[in-house]
Amino acid sequence: MAFARRSIRTFGGGGVHPHDFKSFSNTVPIRNAPIPPEAVIPLQQHMGAPAQCLVEVGDTVREGMLIGKAPGVFSANVHASIPGKVKEIRDMYLATGMPSKAVVVEFEGEFERGDTGPGEWREKDPQELLDMIREQGIVGMGGATFPTPIKFTTREGSPVETFVVNGVECEPFLTADHRLMLEKTECILEGIEIVRRILSPRSVLIGVEENKPDAIETLRGEIERKGAEIEVVVLKTRYPQGDEKQLLKALTGREVPSGGLPLDIGAVVSNVGTVYAIYEAVALGKPLIERIVTVSGPALKNPANFKVRIGTPVGSLLEECGGFASSPGKIVAGGPMMGFALADPGVPVVKGTSGILVLSERQSRPELQTPCIGCGRCVAACPFGLSPTTLYKWIEHREYQEAMAAGLMDCKECGCCGYVCPAHIPLIQGMKLGKLMARKKG
Repeated sequence: MAFARRSIRTFGGGGVHPHDFKSFSNTVPIRNAPIPPEAVIPLQQHMGAPAQCLVEVGDTVREGMLIGKAPGVFSANVHASIPGKVKEIRDMYLATGMPSKAVVVEFEGEFERGDTGPGEWREKDPQELLDMIREQGIVGMGGATFPTPIKFTTREGSPVETFVVNGVECEPFLTADHRLMLEKTECILEGIEIVRRILSPRSVLIGVEENKPDAIETLRGEIERKGAEIEVVVLKTRYPQGDEKQLLKALTGREVPSGGLPLDIGAVVSNVGTVYAIYEAVALGKPLIERIVTVSGPALKNPANFKVRIGTPVGSLLEECGGFASSPGKIVAGGPMMGFALADPGVPVVKGTSGILVLSERQSRPELQTPCIGCGRCVAACPFGLSPTTLYKWIEHREYQEAMAAGLMDCKECGCCGYVCPAHIPLIQGMKLGKLMARKKG
């Protein structure tokens, strides 16, 4: 399916175009992953304060039962993904390295969740819908895990001009959102209508990169059939097109100010997976207890897309793919540009797990770091207009306040600078360290 070049949009300067490796899994339909005999469900699966544990060892829990209560607005509820008994409550580390308490549920009993039934939401007012989203623990599914109810709480006197559905999925290898758009098109459009009722935006746009022509055609066909007021916009295949600031620049021509939010320009952005979770939460009364995960990579026998229960160990998904085709060099949670290397395949899938990658030894081999040659490639590649090499030097010399003044907090850790650096300087690791130290020093 060809698109007119002049109609394809993108953001301004910076960005890179790594090989997308989508062909490993983009034609593989979503299938249900096996129910884990034991689910390890962290209470910290979102930005903000961890959920407060509501259960004790020995308690019986039902599928979808609330087991972790959000202690405040900037948090999210956590629910049991399987029925069973609480085996233990233990400390653990997530794939990001963040510590969390986790409720370990041993599978037992039957699935008995009752759905509220589709269609009932149309009789509810916006606040009731927002409350349902909050109760069901919905967070951003693109990886950031920002609590969705906060994003949908608008300011008085600041109407939402544009609601943007992010179907870009610009990280290499990942195809979970692509398959969702193909297989759950009607559900996604109904999810958009739920959000439309909450936000009352003047327009709704779905941004999809041109390397997903089948998803674009499917969405447009269903929108036309329904007569919905939604526009599907084709975007250039370019990383990090899926970052909400770059996406808004491409779609609206407006730029979110430094330190600002999309609402500052009258916009709200949600990942396509989030919209699907909203549909399930509101139309089906289903809490966020499972998600779509791409399991891919050249060292894996049979890459696939799975609907996975939260708390399922990564290792069981690798087994479901037939194991390794060759000796793995690295297992990554997320995409190769912004993901986190896993030391333990026993780490569970959480709300923000979009993919699991098994990279080959060759792809994982560290390159020899050499001194910066001042080529400026990192500056040209930075989509946020920063000077990564300057920031890195400030951080290397422990001048964290100077790095902050030079725009460190505007860095999204997208990895473009490190990707193009011929000296193989660990620029992103430096940015993460700089932010951590700057926060510690106040």
